[in-house]
Amino acid sequence: MSYDAIIIGGSYAGLSAGLQLARARRRVLVIDGGVRRNRFASHSHGFLGQDGRPPADIAADGRAELMDYPNVTWLVGEAAKVRGGSDAFVVTLANGQTQSARRLVLAGGVRDELPAIDGLAERWGRSVFHCPYCHGYELDQGRIGVLAVSPMSIHHAMMLPDWGSTTFLTNGVFVPDTEQLEQLANRGVVVEPERVRSISGERVDINLADGRSVAVDGLFVMPRTHQNSPLAEQLGCTLADGPMGPYLQTSETQETSVPGVFACGDAALAAGSVALAVGTGARAGAGVHQSLIFR
Repeated sequence: MSYDAIIIGGSYAGLSAGLQLARARRRVLVIDGGVRRNRFASHSHGFLGQDGRPPADIAADGRAELMDYPNVTWLVGEAAKVRGGSDAFVVTLANGQTQSARRLVLAGGVRDELPAIDGLAERWGRSVFHCPYCHGYELDQGRIGVLAVSPMSIHHAMMLPDWGSTTFLTNGVFVPDTEQLEQLANRGVVVEPERVRSISGERVDINLADGRSVAVDGLFVMPRTHQNSPLAEQLGCTLADGPMGPYLQTSETQETSVPGVFACGDAALAAGSVALAVGTGARAGAGVHQSLIFR
C-alpha cells in the first residue's frame, strides 16, 4: 500500500502533523520507535491546556486521538533508509520492511549530548534542565546554577535571574569580557570561574576542582543536539547551525530544501518545547496536504 504521507516520529510534532492530514482524509503512516526526548521529565510545562501534566500522558492522549481516524496506520520501528523523491519515496525500516509514500514528514527529533561531568546525566530532567520556560517556575525562586558549555551560555545566565538567584559557572569554557561581566552584575548573577569536578546530592551539589561546593535547587545547561534520524542526511536536506546543534531548515510550510520532504518539531527548531513542536507539526501537516493539491 502506498500512503499520501509517511511521518517519521510519533511524538508531539509527528502526532500534530498526522492529525491535520488525517482530518483531510489522507492516508497516513506513522513510523515511531517509542523514545521521546523529554522522557526523563516527570511533568511538562508551558503548553496551553496541558500545563503540569506528565509528558507521557500528553503523548498517549495525542496518539489515541490520532488513531481514532481510520485512515491512519501506526508502525512501531526505526526508519533506516530512504530513496526516491517527491510522489515516490520509499522508506526502508531497520527490519528490512519497505513503505512508500508521496510525501515525507521528518519528525524524529534530536538526541541530547551532555557535558561529561560525573553525576550530571543521572539528574537530567529532574534537577538538571535546559529550558527555563519549562522548569524555571517550579524552582520557586530558589538557587539556580548555569553551567557554561560555550560563550552562548551567557544567554542562559542572563535569563535565569527571573526565576531565582543565579550562579554562572564558567567551568573554564570561556572568560566573560568586561562588558559581559557588567551585564551579568546588573542582573545579579554571581560568576564562578572554578572548574566543575562532579555533581552530587539530593538536589544539586556542584563540586568544584578546588574542593568547594555550590548548592543549588536546579542546574541549567545547554546540551549539544544531534539529529535522531539519518534520513535528512541521506536525502541531502539543508541544515542550519543552531546554538545547540544543527537543525533542518524549512520554509513557512515546514518543507525542507528537498521537494516533498517536510520537517517539524525539535529536528527543525533551534530550540524546542512541546508547544513549539505541536505548532510546527500542525503547520507541516497542512503544508503536506496543500502540496498534494497544488503541485
